[in-house]
Amino acid sequence: MQLDLTGRHALIGGGSQGIGRAAALELAALGADVSVIGRDPARLDATLAALNGVRAGNHHALLADYADRASLERIVGDWLAQSPAQILINNTGGPPPGPIELASEAAFLDTFGQHLLCNQLLTRLCLPGMRAAGYGRIVNVISTSVKEPIKGLGVSNTVRGAVASWAKTLATELAPEGITVNNVLPGFTRTARLQGLIDGKVKSSGQGEDDVAKGMMSVVPMGRFADASEVANAIAFLASPAASYITGVSIAVDGGRTLAL
Repeated sequence: MQLDLTGRHALIGGGSQGIGRAAALELAALGADVSVIGRDPARLDATLAALNGVRAGNHHALLADYADRASLERIVGDWLAQSPAQILINNTGGPPPGPIELASEAAFLDTFGQHLLCNQLLTRLCLPGMRAAGYGRIVNVISTSVKEPIKGLGVSNTVRGAVASWAKTLATELAPEGITVNNVLPGFTRTARLQGLIDGKVKSSGQGEDDVAKGMMSVVPMGRFADASEVANAIAFLASPAASYITGVSIAVDGGRTLAL
């Protein structure tokens, strides 16, 4: 199986922690030069050091905030003008939990901007480099909520679904050029995001953290949470030459939790 990414440059959103960081390390191990986007300078520096520990290369850290799209476009655009990317991993944190009836207009607009509009922006910036190289992989980290809405995540369910439809449309448009667009749908994964959801349930239910975690794991056939590296493995495969004929699909990495086909 051809998984070698030597000579490829990968741009990864939210690459300084969680699933984004795990994907960055996996792609670097496969030979890619990796640029990570994040908001925390200390975490970016730590990720950059970890990338060079995996494999020394032309790795780069981009300090940018998805809430400021004009700045994001300038920072990423300037870097890609020097080092075009052939792999784009669209990934950013989810919005706060809560029932949809209580969600504010601002919550919908902010989440739509940081997810769908930033995905569109980064894709537009990366496509020239993909076309010039004759190699393009776009992988969007979304959520299993695009198949089954998750209780208590009203804004996230809504916007993630929009991102999945955007990705399917883009996949069809880019398929003739051999540029693939796919989605990875993480289930419960040990990240800061999951810990935040657990903490919220502890506060609202009065249960202990262990009881909340066990309750969440009880709906996962494998009976455990995923490690971020397990999600990263799916991302890396879709970014590799081996996945050249796979496009427009959503792959759940959730231990069997999603019941929909």
